[in-house]
Amino acid sequence: MPLKCTRPRPQRVDSAMTPEPVPPTATTTTPPTTTTTPTPPATTTATSTTTTTTTTTSSLHHSLLGPSLLKAGQDGVDQAKVSEIIYNASKGSKFFEHEQRRDAELTKRIDELLVAKAELEKGDVDAERRVVDAELASLERSRDLSQTIVHVDCDAFYASVEELSRPELKSVPMAVGGGVLTTCNYTARQFGVRSGMAGHIAKKICPQLVLVPLNFEKYAEKASEVREVLARYDAGFEAGSSDEAFLNVTKYLEEHLELTPEALVERIRAEVLEHAKISVSAGIGPNTKIAKIGSNVNKPNGQFRVANTREAVMSSISPLAVRKINGIGRVLERSLAALGITTCASIYPNRHLLRPLFGSKTASFLLSCHLGLGRTTLYPAGSIARKSIGTETTFRALSGAAALREKLRHVSGELAKELAKKELAGRTLVLKVKLDTYRVLTRQRCLGRGLTGAGELYANALPLLGALEKEEGGEKMALRLMGLRVTQLVSPRKGEGGRFFGPVATPEPEQGPRVDEEGWEVWPPDDQSTEVEGAVKAETPIKDETSADAASEAEKEMEAAKWTCPICARPQPADDAGFNSHVDFCLSRAAIRDAVQETRAGVKRNSSGAGSAEKRRFFGGG
Repeated sequence: MPLKCTRPRPQRVDSAMTPEPVPPTATTTTPPTTTTTPTPPATTTATSTTTTTTTTTSSLHHSLLGPSLLKAGQDGVDQAKVSEIIYNASKGSKFFEHEQRRDAELTKRIDELLVAKAELEKGDVDAERRVVDAELASLERSRDLSQTIVHVDCDAFYASVEELSRPELKSVPMAVGGGVLTTCNYTARQFGVRSGMAGHIAKKICPQLVLVPLNFEKYAEKASEVREVLARYDAGFEAGSSDEAFLNVTKYLEEHLELTPEALVERIRAEVLEHAKISVSAGIGPNTKIAKIGSNVNKPNGQFRVANTREAVMSSISPLAVRKINGIGRVLERSLAALGITTCASIYPNRHLLRPLFGSKTASFLLSCHLGLGRTTLYPAGSIARKSIGTETTFRALSGAAALREKLRHVSGELAKELAKKELAGRTLVLKVKLDTYRVLTRQRCLGRGLTGAGELYANALPLLGALEKEEGGEKMALRLMGLRVTQLVSPRKGEGGRFFGPVATPEPEQGPRVDEEGWEVWPPDDQSTEVEGAVKAETPIKDETSADAASEAEKEMEAAKWTCPICARPQPADDAGFNSHVDFCLSRAAIRDAVQETRAGVKRNSSGAGSAEKRRFFGGG
């Protein structure tokens, strides 16, 4: 019998961030109301039957609600009815079968977690508690309350931009996107419509929903206007995406002692509204984690502050549902709930279970959540090194050798354009596909040189696609997504590959989601992800999501594709130009060292030089 995980109905973030009574150190700013949201017509919510009350609480029903369940603006929505609509609309589809299989696998994994928990608690848990308590003490010593961090988040960004040119959309339920919704206005959210939802399902939930096509050029222009205001207060702000950013306003407040953090943020929000004509919400706190949570409290067009004291932080974070922490998704939420961990406060009494059951990375992350700790260092655009470049596209189920190869050729061309723009090449090529059963598979190969051109990218990716076809039924294999990515980035320009004798890391440019005229999204670099779900999957993987065998083989190839330098004995990438440049460097360094030593000893150097002789011996010279 599948394990059924029950939990309280999701609450507003502000009820968790401001427990009753409100601590004197945590203050709330009541925002001006700039929009009105009419009550949804009853006809759109009375769709489900009452005969499935039991099933609506099942884990599968809850999972089908999607990752945006806790988005602001959904208070009062009957999520059980929404869940039943999604369930009935999806039933029988390959997507439903995929979600059903994943749910069953997760249920099995949770059963195993519970067995492991029972075994752990038979032993000496005090020893593990002492280890965790020592880590908690260390984390507590690292707490920094000296900074004032602000998280600014545009309200329903894409929808708000569309409403500027079409004001009549403000009073009707509206969403941006087609096949999958990217965002929706607050009127639509009252019906249970949310980002990430399939368009046809959203129409079943809200038949009068107006769908507007994406216009990324318009959104990028508006995002630039918002950032012009933010830069006045922190030139080194960190852009999390096209519609959100972190600011460190500590220095600005020190230079303007007449301003409180609340007053400053009110000014910033007012200037954004005046300059960009869209509203933003904000959270204020001593670190990025607290600030980001706070920005969701008084949405839309509001702000919330947690004061820079330990008491205020702990009072705010303790009653918060773990799912409201950025980085905790549906899989980890359900696993934690099975162990009795539903709020940040409940992490502490179960601290002895975290490392044995989830691994050290996830355990440390959860402990920091319990303490309300987060970053105080921001990373401006261009300060984070890029490790990969890629592109991917989704499409209706596509099969057949010719059609798939045509798609692969197009993806190769798009990736070649990106590499040309950045003047980079990649030594490892990764092919990513999503089958029509929604399984995601990756295959990769390491090469002896950097790839840049569309032709060579296609030629090297084709065997990977061919291998997948053999594994997945040949002509019967149907795909819904295809992507290519390169890693181990190097510069293809002559003389630059050997500067540091290894891959070249380039600054990641500031940009929002980018698509071409057909809606193909650029694959984001994997080093930018903040999801802890990745760590959980790595330690307790769900099968069929990625090819572990392919990754293992690629790692072996990467190790094999290295040449050992005869001078320093260190492994180097298997690239002629880069390897020769490295050897030249080592030899010149050896020659200088020898010259210094001989001078000190009073020995006159021979003009032929030891280094040149050594180089001739290695390369077979006479």
